[in-house]
Amino acid sequence: MSDDKALILKLKSKDETALSLVYDKYSAALYGVIIRMCKDEDAAKNLLQDTFMTIWEKSDRYDFEKGRFYTWAYRIAKNKTLNFLRKPNHLIQIADLSVYKDRTEDVTRNIDDLKLKGTIKRLEPHHQKAIELVYFNGLTHREAHEEMNVPLGTFKSYIRQALKQLQESYVTVIAFLMILIEGIR
Repeated sequence: MSDDKALILKLKSKDETALSLVYDKYSAALYGVIIRMCKDEDAAKNLLQDTFMTIWEKSDRYDFEKGRFYTWAYRIAKNKTLNFLRKPNHLIQIADLSVYKDRTEDVTRNIDDLKLKGTIKRLEPHHQKAIELVYFNGLTHREAHEEMNVPLGTFKSYIRQALKQLQESYVTVIAFLMILIEGIR
């Protein structure tokens, strides 16, 4: 921890070597967060670079007393990615509009989406709304609980309960498929 603190203090004093060391230490984890959210490699690379530019520019605002450095950096990466995802029109074309595009991947993805939506439709309406706001609309828990007009703790329990129900329904489906496969053999 003291090594980390010394490194962050150097970063706060705008030591470029410290920035390089911080990048080496945290970039893989932050990139993982970004790529899982945006699912676009080029965009994720740009967002990671933008994240580290912000870390560099605002490192003096990091407070050791308020939490770990990684948590602070994680929030920067997450917020940048959410802002990117909320923008309806990206100036740079990121989709491949090729005439020869393989459509089988799209069909498979659409089937998977339909299965997921079908499973979500079995949830209670407040659980459906909570999942929709956070996972499909990209809202934070704080924004979503205000949208639903329920206390934050209640909203978080909606998410936990919904995820548990979804997990249980997938376990049931997998068990059924395993029994079916064994019956065919």
